[in-house]
Amino acid sequence: MKLIVNEIFYSLQGEGGRMGKPSIFIRLSKCNLRCSFCDTEFDSGDEMTLREILNEIAEYGCKWIIWTGGEPTLQLTDEVVAFFKNHGYLQAIETNGTRKVPNGIDYITCSPKQHFAKIKALIPHTQELRFPIQKGDPLPDISVLPSAENYYLSPIFDADQPIRENIDYCVQLVKENPQWSLSMQLHKLIQIP
Repeated sequence: MKLIVNEIFYSLQGEGGRMGKPSIFIRLSKCNLRCSFCDTEFDSGDEMTLREILNEIAEYGCKWIIWTGGEPTLQLTDEVVAFFKNHGYLQAIETNGTRKVPNGIDYITCSPKQHFAKIKALIPHTQELRFPIQKGDPLPDISVLPSAENYYLSPIFDADQPIRENIDYCVQLVKENPQWSLSMQLHKLIQIP
């Protein structure tokens, strides 16, 4: 079994409910959306066996994997998740919510970009919903979304630079709708390698 991997790196989670936690990021290639604000190159990658991935991440000494992309559910399966779980890893996923999440994932971050009402059927519950927001975007209707432990608004940046009007707009929305919280991309703000 092989995955097309864009990159593997060890860092701190830079946003959301696990912000600041050491994590091994495995960025899988391919995405089924083409969001205008996406800051990730996910078209290229190298085929790697699960054993090759395991050997590469073993050097970090961390037991948290974050499957990201692109859209990781295009490649990630129950069998892949079980393989790493059997080797002692906890696993998080960052998904756009357009496909079902494999069984065995320990922490789901769903960052929907469209068709919010359809997501609930695919992912009934998530640890966090994180919405990229720019000035003027409507606040998503929580009643049509999956249940979540945390609801985050994340101001859209220009590459690594914050956009003040997006931050101010998100702060205003959170103050007016206190079930939401602000999630800044701390890894960009303080340039975590």
